[in-house]
Amino acid sequence: MKLQRKNRLRAVAFGAIAVSGALVLTACGSDDNSGGGSGGSGSSKAASNVKCDGKGQLLASGSSAQKNAMDLWVKNFMAACKDIQINYKATGSGAGIQEFLQGKTAFAGSDSPLKPEEVAKSKDVVKGGQGINLPMVGGPIAIGYNVPGVDNLVLDADTLAKIFDGKIEKWNDEAIAKLNKDAKLPDLKIQAFHRSDESGTTDNFTKYLKAAADKSWPYAPAKAWAPKGGQAADGSAGVSSQVKQTSGAISYFELSYATASSIKTVKLNTGASAPVEASSDNASKAIAEAKITGQGKDLALKLNYTTKAEGAYPLTLVTYEIVGDKGNKAETLPATKSFLTYVASEEGQSVLKGLGYAPLPAEIAKKVRENVASLS
Repeated sequence: MKLQRKNRLRAVAFGAIAVSGALVLTACGSDDNSGGGSGGSGSSKAASNVKCDGKGQLLASGSSAQKNAMDLWVKNFMAACKDIQINYKATGSGAGIQEFLQGKTAFAGSDSPLKPEEVAKSKDVVKGGQGINLPMVGGPIAIGYNVPGVDNLVLDADTLAKIFDGKIEKWNDEAIAKLNKDAKLPDLKIQAFHRSDESGTTDNFTKYLKAAADKSWPYAPAKAWAPKGGQAADGSAGVSSQVKQTSGAISYFELSYATASSIKTVKLNTGASAPVEASSDNASKAIAEAKITGQGKDLALKLNYTTKAEGAYPLTLVTYEIVGDKGNKAETLPATKSFLTYVASEEGQSVLKGLGYAPLPAEIAKKVRENVASLS
């Protein structure tokens, strides 16, 4: 594909996490090893104005960060399209991509775009085409914490890097105290939890740490957790559950998990005039500085993790649907296009607001719908 000219993207409300699905006709169990269900108060109602093409059982897997969004999308879509059954497994971005590259699924979901070597390998699966990244929704990666007596916590990238690298071990550490002069910080051991599975959320979190705190974060960004030590749990639901039940805990996960479980979240000191809280609107202000870097029909985005814009929350992610631009399986293509068309529609995007996600800006949603319509 020819390299597309990089476009400056001024998004309106792009927030965090999007469909991650992979579809096949084979009927498999719907083991969800991320745990948890959909939280928040998204609008659950049968999708309208949907063209229900195709039929059969579609199996999906990938990002656990967008599981709450997927749960609602699937419920609404299946209420309208009775002949299509979708089972989603929140196995993590790495597992979702792996299944797609093994030819087991029709499309995959990931919180990070395909790497060049993965694009090359995808050509063995989608004959005559290759995998492309289609953003569906974005938003903030919340830093959830459980510190008794502390209801308002501010951290910066440097302090976060040292916490998750085991260099800061107590909640009353001087570095934390300097950022929270009015807080009564306890002499309590920090319990830092990270993802045990390969995760796009981990990839985006470590990209943020590397970009904003390079001197304190010596590791290359990756889906797999690099530092030694700390504690691990599977999926966004797994780490958020550990924070909820563990005194002194801290971890990173998509905002809807914090909302659903009433977990307190960190405000980030970005260098702006005031610390910034994790919210869809604040993530949108940061994502407004993203650039489209994809090739051809690929809509991969490069985020600015070091923005100091007022009210911009830089710790964000965008979840992509990964599918072949052409050469997709004929037996699953109609249902795949039907479902993704609904997800990218104004209706599909608008139902996510109650879950803490932010819909795609109109400009990007239009491009996604055009690309979905062109899949062959």
